[in-house]
Parts: sequence; structure tokens; C-alpha cells
Amino acid sequence: MTGKKRSITANVFFNLLYQVLTILMPLITTPYLSRVIGAEGIGINGYTLSIVTYFVLFGSLGTAMYGQREIAKVEDNPDKYSKKFWEILIIRVLTTILSMALYYLLFCINGAHSLYYKIFLIYMIGYSLNISWFFQGLEQFDKIVIRNIIVKIISIIAIFALVKAPTDLWKYIAIFSISEFIGNISLWFYLPRRLTKVKISAKDLKYHIIPAISLFLPQIAVQIYTVLDKTMVGLITNDMNQVGFYEQAQNIAKAAVIIMSSVQVVMNSRVANAWAKNDIEEVKECLRKSFEFVWLVGIPLMLGIIGCAHNIIPWYYGPDFKPVEPLLIASSFLIIAIGLNGITGVVYLIHTDQQKKFTTSVILGALVNVLFNFILINIIGTIGASIASVIAESFILIYQFKYINKTYNIADIFKSSIKPLIGGLIMFVIIFVYSRFLDPTMINTIKLFVLGGIVYSLCMYALKTRMFMDALNTIVRFVKRK
Repeated sequence: MTGKKRSITANVFFNLLYQVLTILMPLITTPYLSRVIGAEGIGINGYTLSIVTYFVLFGSLGTAMYGQREIAKVEDNPDKYSKKFWEILIIRVLTTILSMALYYLLFCINGAHSLYYKIFLIYMIGYSLNISWFFQGLEQFDKIVIRNIIVKIISIIAIFALVKAPTDLWKYIAIFSISEFIGNISLWFYLPRRLTKVKISAKDLKYHIIPAISLFLPQIAVQIYTVLDKTMVGLITNDMNQVGFYEQAQNIAKAAVIIMSSVQVVMNSRVANAWAKNDIEEVKECLRKSFEFVWLVGIPLMLGIIGCAHNIIPWYYGPDFKPVEPLLIASSFLIIAIGLNGITGVVYLIHTDQQKKFTTSVILGALVNVLFNFILINIIGTIGASIASVIAESFILIYQFKYINKTYNIADIFKSSIKPLIGGLIMFVIIFVYSRFLDPTMINTIKLFVLGGIVYSLCMYALKTRMFMDALNTIVRFVKRK
């Protein structure tokens, strides 16, 4: 157990790097794609991908989250985790085949976007063979990172080389789908050294179906307020340009959210293992570190994006994307909301075998999201979808608080936010005022982020914020050793 505790920082680092690489491609390619395929093309891609996501979700049947938890519980026993791996994977592949068959009949035969839907079949096949959940359960995040570095770089090069006009939208979707397929398949080369020979029976497969479905239901609800918003924007406004604006705002906000989830994915396995051993103190320690990470990183990200939004949009997306600015500001509040309920819901409730409570919370949140989407989009347009998402995530967080309070004091959660909030507000005022004297260019945006990072770091050092000081000391020790 001592070795594991020392590896938390390394695991968070590797998973943070993995998440950064996951969002790096859209962040690098977005300015280019905004100008080449335009708002309508981006809207079509976002709309069709939202449809694909539903079928991918049904195909995976909750096996990724369930698989990581189950592998983590027996991570010290190769025979047990090998058996669970094959059982869960077989279920995942079979359900994906059924989902893909229905998807093909409904969307690939006829329709204005049937070509794009057909190309996405490659992505769906690759997703069914995604075994990153296995390595996450074993806390071997370095394997996932190595895989992504190579694949993402090749993808970025391919986009700049092949996508040249609005008619090349199909090429972009193909590059995305093929890169995801190759990236997922590449992890299989690491398997032979980690798995033992096992026997699988139909009875063994049945054992996993009900527990997987219990995690599948909340994931449906989660997708309702993370994907259905794009679908509803398209259906209510009947304007793919609006979907494109909303998609671009979400890309930046969700990029920051993905960084928040880097600590969540690491702590999932750690909490599941500690809970299985009835080590409540370890669970509390994991929660403390998780909440401190969300505040320490999430607050400056949220306030930094809000403070720099008007400087980022013109040069990053182009002059045609001015409507993205208010959408981005509204969506930035998702960074903290999703970051926190990722800890209260996924890390705590799911990985301490309280998924029914989690399911209830996200289903209610999904209903809240659909209701406010319908009301607000009709009244104030696309920005209503951003506001509805923030309302839904906040509702879920408040609902889950009453359960986590039994193990971890809610007051301590907010107490750990005081120092990051003080530093974040000081940083926000400085960059917001300074940005008013700068033209919207890439160099000036970089200046703002660098200035903000320096101011915030100095504030955290002056306030002796615990997690910041721990990270700083780790870096100093590493440099001295080298």
C-alpha cells in the first residue's frame, strides 16, 4: 500500500498528460477547421457525432466504468483480472454489434448525412475494442499515454494535409474515426504479458450483465445533458450554424473539464480498491486530494477563460464566430460543477458500490437539463443550452452532497476552495483589466495566460496552499535528483 501511495502523483501526471493529449488535437486544429469547413460543417459534425454517441453508449453498456472498477478490485490477482477482462470485453463486443446493426438501418442507408454516418462506423468498431478501462483498473496510465502521443500527432498532420475545403468534411470525420480505431487497437499489443489463460462460460458472462447495466443507466442520463444539448439546439433552431457555435464553445470548456477528470480517473481505481479492503481512511484521503485538485486547477481555468474570452474568440475561431464568446463564458462554469460532481458521483458513489444513488441523481439531472433546454433555447436561443447544462450539473452536485456527507464533511470541501478562490479572483482582475488594452491576437492571449499563471502561482505560494506546495516540493526534489 505504501508504494501505491507514492504512485498517486505519477498516476495523476500520466493521466493528466493523457487527457491533455485527448483534447490537444481539437484545440490545435479548431482554428484551421473553423476557417476551412466553417460553422455549418462543424455543426454537421457535432450533430452527427451526437447521434453516433447514443449508439456507442448503448453498445458499450456501461462496461468501461464497470470494467475499471472490477479490475481495480482484483488488481493483485492476474488470474482473476484476466477472467474478468475477457468476460467484460465479450459482452462489450456483442452489445456493440447489436447497436451498430440498428444504427446502420436507421442512419446509414438514406438521408442527407448518410455518408458521414457510414464513416463513423469505423469509430464505433474501434470504440468497442477500446480496452483502456483495463489499464486504468491496473493503474497503468503510461501505456495509454504512449499510445495517444503517436496517434494524435499523426491525426493532426493528416488534418492539415488533407482537409482543404468545406467539401472535405468527410475526410475530417474519416481521420477522426480511423485515428480512434488505430489508437484503441494499439493497446492490444500490451495484453499478452499481463493476461493468463482462462476459461469463459455463458454463465460467467451473465454475472456481469446486471451490474454493468446498473452503471449503464446513469451514463444514459449523463449523455442526455452532455450530448442531447447539441441535438436539441439543432432541432429547435433548425440551424447547423448555431450547433457549430455551441460546439466550439463547448470544445474549450470541455477541454478544461477533461483536465479536471485526470485526477478522477486515477482515484476511481484507488477508491474502489480501498473500499474493497474497508480502508475508509484511504477513501477519505483520496477524496481530500481530489477536491483540492479540482479547486486548485479548476478555479484559475474557469476565471482565466472568462477573463480572456473576448481576446481568444476573434483570432482563434475567426470573425464569423463572434457569437461563441457569450456561450464560452456561460459554459466555463461547467468546469467547477462537473469537476466536483465527478468526485462526489463517479469517484465516491460508484466506486463505493452506491451506484443506485448516483443513478437517481443523474437521471433527475438529465430531466432538469431537458426541461431547461426546452424552455431556455426557445426563449434566448443557443446560450440557453449552456445555461441549462450549468443548472443541471449544479443540481446533481447538490443532490449528491447529502450522500458524501456521511463519509466526508461538506464544509471541508468548500474550506479547501478559499485560497484558490482568493488567488483566482486576484488573477482574474489583473488579466481582465490588462486584456482591455490588448488586440485579440494569439501572442496577446498567450501573454494573458502566462501572466495569469504567474500571478496565480505566486498567490498560491504566498498563501501556502497545501496541494500547490506538495506539487512544488515534488518538482524541486525531482530536479535535484536529476
